[in-house]
Amino acid sequence: MVSEPQREGGGGATGEEPSRVLVAGCGYVGTALGELLAGQGHEVWGLRRSRMEASPFIRSIEADLAVASSLESLPGNLDFVFYTAAAGGFEEGRYKSVYVDGLSNLLEALERGGHRPRRVFFTSSTSIYAQSDGGWVDEDSPTEPGAFSGRRMLEAERLLLAGPFPATAVRLAGIYGPHRRRLIDTVRSGRAVYRDDPPHYTNRIHRDDCAGVLHHLMGLPDPDPIVLAVDSEPASQRTVMEWLATALGAPAPRAAEATDDPPRRGGSNKRCSNARLLASGYALRYPTFRDGYTPLIQALT
Repeated sequence: MVSEPQREGGGGATGEEPSRVLVAGCGYVGTALGELLAGQGHEVWGLRRSRMEASPFIRSIEADLAVASSLESLPGNLDFVFYTAAAGGFEEGRYKSVYVDGLSNLLEALERGGHRPRRVFFTSSTSIYAQSDGGWVDEDSPTEPGAFSGRRMLEAERLLLAGPFPATAVRLAGIYGPHRRRLIDTVRSGRAVYRDDPPHYTNRIHRDDCAGVLHHLMGLPDPDPIVLAVDSEPASQRTVMEWLATALGAPAPRAAEATDDPPRRGGSNKRCSNARLLASGYALRYPTFRDGYTPLIQALT
């Protein structure tokens, strides 16, 4: 079911030609992207299982990506499609249903409906890299994930890039931003524990840069098929947690001990390079975790 927005977009605010855009799986990142694009004058539809109430500027489509029959009434003449769905839980069944089956259903529905989007974008994950030695990885590094999360993401990427439309998989690092305070709350409570033997590197990107990167890539005439979207400072868990503790006036985090539970998502330890993204002309709004977490901390007071 499609509902109309309360505001119609005009011409692109930055001189862009207005486009018709579908954001499939319009959640945390997708809503930020949709609002950004609507603000630029594009016509935006947000597809999700339940009616969108938070954004009056995005047309709402109620459909389930995992149910192919619910995708029969997509808007016509789409110029761009963004697949930004989230699994909603760390279980292999969810990953397969959302990232593999859901993407396959949407691509088939687009092709069956005669759509010819200029490009389909899929928000993938840096979990497709299994590197654990703290070294650097980029778009050309081996992808040999051991965990089901990375394997399913890689399966979806391959499905996308072998599909009928020009496509780009955008590999996002850990996403943080407004309303995502898990790490802040953990540090603030004095429960923060880091791995530091050897240093355990983490990679992240602010939600607003996720949306900004996707918008930027949409404006390029021929973006690369694989793009790593991360900020400019991969940092060790210890560095991030100690900085947050100081900024919050919280107890210092402690190093993990042998008796601590192992991390739920494995032992990935890598530094992701954003050199290709920056070379394409994108300027990060939050180049480091310090830039991104500072306004989140300020909003707590």
